[in-house]
Amino acid sequence: MNCKRFLLVIFSFVLFSLNSMAQPVMVSFEQGLRLTYEKELLSRGELHSVWPLVIDYKSDTLLFNDLRALSGKRSSSWLGRKLFSESLLRVHNPDFNIIIDPLVSFELGRELSADRNTWVNTRGFRADGTIGQKFSFHTAFYESQAVFPKWIDSITNQLAVVPGQAYIKRFKETGFDYAFAEGHFVYAPSKYFDFRFGHGKNFIGDGYRSLLLSDAAFNYPYLMINTKVWKLHYTNLYAQFQELSKTGGSWAPWNKKYATMHHLSWNVTDWFNISIFEAVVWQASDTTGQRGFEVNYLNPVIFYRPVEFSLSSPDNMLLGGSMRFTIQKKYMLFAQLMLDEFKLEHVRKGDGWWANKHGFQLGGKAFDLFGISNLNFQAEYIHVRPYTYAHNVSLQNYGHYSQPLAHPRGSNFREGVMIASYRMQRWMFDYKFITSTFGSDTSGLNYGSDIYKSYNNYVNEFGNTIAQGLKTHLNQHDLKVGWLVNPATNLQLSAGLILRNETSDKFDRKTTWVWFGLRSTLFNRYYDW
Repeated sequence: MNCKRFLLVIFSFVLFSLNSMAQPVMVSFEQGLRLTYEKELLSRGELHSVWPLVIDYKSDTLLFNDLRALSGKRSSSWLGRKLFSESLLRVHNPDFNIIIDPLVSFELGRELSADRNTWVNTRGFRADGTIGQKFSFHTAFYESQAVFPKWIDSITNQLAVVPGQAYIKRFKETGFDYAFAEGHFVYAPSKYFDFRFGHGKNFIGDGYRSLLLSDAAFNYPYLMINTKVWKLHYTNLYAQFQELSKTGGSWAPWNKKYATMHHLSWNVTDWFNISIFEAVVWQASDTTGQRGFEVNYLNPVIFYRPVEFSLSSPDNMLLGGSMRFTIQKKYMLFAQLMLDEFKLEHVRKGDGWWANKHGFQLGGKAFDLFGISNLNFQAEYIHVRPYTYAHNVSLQNYGHYSQPLAHPRGSNFREGVMIASYRMQRWMFDYKFITSTFGSDTSGLNYGSDIYKSYNNYVNEFGNTIAQGLKTHLNQHDLKVGWLVNPATNLQLSAGLILRNETSDKFDRKTTWVWFGLRSTLFNRYYDW
């Protein structure tokens, strides 16, 4: 069956599915909100760990119960409702719904260890809506100026990107000016399928980090197809990534690359889930000229490794998977594995062969710990070998916009994460501890931490170990107290303290940073690596 006929059959089947889904809505997966969804879906045995979720706005209101409870008593006045419980503008009728809200992030801080004032000034808006019974949309825009603490400032200068957010311009002497937009369109013709076309981020996994696909990098254009049948959830993701490099003149666009990913999740029982993942990445142009999107990778139900081999291609293939065990519907144990390249012969020898590139994650979560409602705890351990996710050219590595698509550290590290959170009405208390040991490149040599360097320039063929190079230790304590101003935009008035210590044989960097602010918290910011 040729490609056009195959796509026509799939489209026809979807179009004429009889079981319609009422008003599909894609919800934010900011860490605090995500716990609410996870807790509910875990209790139902319906968690498949692909984020963001598409839910049925009319019938799946259970997912919003905890969030609505945070609102407390509703104000009787219009101004009170708009400030503390509702969106600014709401239009509701049976065929069309829309909400429009301003988005802000006003923060002031002081880096005590560097005698440095910090601030963030973000203004934006969002519009979300549904059209009929099968369509929904979202769009948002953010414009920011900021002065960060020194460690974030250093990362931003190195990447030319605010981590996970946008390309930068200089603002005065020590600040950055940046703006970015996001948006998507969802079509759910039946309860079995939803199609998403957007410019944004996705996440696959149960932990705070993911070794398969995380939301740490910048937004990208994508098409996602989700198929839900029985206890199976099958995801196809087609995406375009780009590098901050050019092959033409100053007005030429940045170089592009493409990726196709499959993820199949199976809830084998009410307490056990297993999933498999595969991805292929290839550059938009190669030695033969403009290659474009490889049609052989459009097939949504095929294994890519045989296809890639049949094309005699140098494309980058990655394989992975995960398992999750649920205990009493309130506790989970999870594991995740990513294989970039792997030869069992060298693993058995323990010879540290450079091309044995893989990573794994082990962790657990507890909801309503000790029987206390909304007291949650999670911990995880991540281990990624040198040169994992890298390729012979950066246009085929597992990265986008100067950042990795998996863990923001890239590779060549070990990390432990512990997070405790508690919600009491509108009050929020969060504590996060990150500890890691990683190896940085030194003396101009590639020790395997930077996935944007060619793996052909490895230092040693054998004897490679995690944290080789400049061995560095990082400990970061992050304490935050907040009050939920408005659950409609997750607007929070909060204050925090970060203690950070990064040491090696060459430096000892200590940071003490205090801050407070008013922020619409609708996406995740990762400054903890």
